[in-house]
Amino acid sequence: MVKFMLKIAAELENLTNLQPQGGCDDPSFSFLFKLKCENCGEISQKETCVSLGDTVPLPQGKANTNLIQRCKLCSRDGTVTVNSGRGKPLTQEESEAGKYAPLMLFECRGYEPVDYLFGDGWKVESLEGTKFEGVDLSGGDFADYDEKGECPVMISNLRSTFDVVK
Repeated sequence: MVKFMLKIAAELENLTNLQPQGGCDDPSFSFLFKLKCENCGEISQKETCVSLGDTVPLPQGKANTNLIQRCKLCSRDGTVTVNSGRGKPLTQEESEAGKYAPLMLFECRGYEPVDYLFGDGWKVESLEGTKFEGVDLSGGDFADYDEKGECPVMISNLRSTFDVVK
C-alpha cells in the first residue's frame, strides 16, 4: 500500500483559496485521473473517477474502499481509497511562490495515480471577498471580472502532481 498526495498549483490573478465546491473534503467532488498498474506498468486509457462519498466493500474483510479496478492487461485487481482531512485550498501566497497545495490523499494498492484531470465543481474567491462558485477548470483556465474589487480575475497554468507520502 502506497499513499499518494495529490497536489495542485496554478497562477491565481486577484484570487485565493482555490478548492473543490464543498471544500477539500467534499464527498461529492469527483477526482479524475489515470491509473498505472504496479504489476505490468499498463496505464488506463480512460480517466478513472473517484469520490470520497462513493464506497464499495472490499472482497475480503469488513473494510470499504472508494474504487476496485481490474487491470485490462494483466487482470490484477487494485484499489484506491480516498483519505480526507489532509487537503487545503491553494492560496494567493502559494500561487505567487510557485508552490503546490495538498488537495487529497489517496491510498493505493496495486495502482499508481497519474495524469490528474481538472474538471468542474471548483470554487475560489477574489482578494476582495467575492466568491466564484461552480468554476469549470476543464478548459485549463478561468477568467471573470470582480465587480466588488473592480478588477479582472483569472486562474491559469494549472498543474498537478502525485507525491508519495510516508
